[in-house]
Amino acid sequence: MSRSASAKAALLGAALLTACSAKPIGGELAAPQPVFDAKTFFAGHTEGRATLKIIFKAAQPVHVDGKGWVEPDGTLILDQVVKRGDHAPERRRWRFREMGPNRYAGSLSDAAGPVVGDVRGNRLHLAYPMKGGYKAEQWIYLQPDGRTALNRMAITKFGIEVGRLEETIRKLD
Repeated sequence: MSRSASAKAALLGAALLTACSAKPIGGELAAPQPVFDAKTFFAGHTEGRATLKIIFKAAQPVHVDGKGWVEPDGTLILDQVVKRGDHAPERRRWRFREMGPNRYAGSLSDAAGPVVGDVRGNRLHLAYPMKGGYKAEQWIYLQPDGRTALNRMAITKFGIEVGRLEETIRKLD
């Protein structure tokens, strides 16, 4: 086997091992209390500071400025301005609605399909397809102060993790 083929085989093997780990990122942050209430946390002004690491690229900083509110029908709207590295700021909008006890469904303006979510204790788990055949999963853990949440996001393609985001979100008002 050539040196190049060996390197490719090793990379593929590492990727497959990564794909086999199905447990939530940041699972050690999970706790029964405080219970994550998305409407309460995201209504008002929030700010996120993150690091995004995409495979084969340098890590880059991400800043997210959010303004959220709850519509009369109970839908949570979250408008965000996202600044990633040297890229121009982008706007995105989340729309969430509680579908039953601890279950959410909604949309994200830059997703390729519906967003589904569930709450278990202090953890809000979100999953959605992205453009280009990617999938995103986020595990957002509300911290004991009720004003800080830690977001751990995995981006996969063909079941292989190709990106990871670690973010601290703070409620500002």
